Amino acid sequence: MRPPIPRPSAVDREPDHVEFESRLTDELASMIAAARRRALRDGDRQIDTAHLLHTLLESDPDVRAVFDGPQVARLLGYLVQRSIGYGLRWQIGVEDAGVVPGAPGTHGWSPVAARAMSQAHDRAVRRGERSAHGVDLLAALVAAPGSRAVEVLGTVGVDVGVVARRTVRTGEGS
Repeated sequence: MRPPIPRPSAVDREPDHVEFESRLTDELASMIAAARRRALRDGDRQIDTAHLLHTLLESDPDVRAVFDGPQVARLLGYLVQRSIGYGLRWQIGVEDAGVVPGAPGTHGWSPVAARAMSQAHDRAVRRGERSAHGVDLLAALVAAPGSRAVEVLGTVGVDVGVVARRTVRTGEGS
């Protein structure tokens, strides 16, 4: 008989989506619900960072303000193409850029998206707030090299470093 596979303790696991949503503003929680619907509609197994970016751009004026006007239009155009089939190559794998192999995941979330959600909350807490905002999540998304969100930004010619600097300034003023 083989020994049982060790299960990660509650401390080792990423928080599940219910815990994520309890730490968000009502507006950001609504955006996450929209990202979940988008993932399901697109036939994706998980919410990934591109779903989150798409929903943030559509729903949050503070996030849109971080970008130059034409960038928002290009990003949304590309993300719409992805959602109607361009992103089929992404459906065959899990977004796992920079994740330690074998690390426990969060059901329904790519490992990178789950980590970004946690980092968004941590950023808000460092600022003295209890809940994350859209710009907090954007900051976490652009800090994930190799993520689908960063890939999307690069594809349409957005300088991720510039966006990261703008989110720092925006987060300080929130």
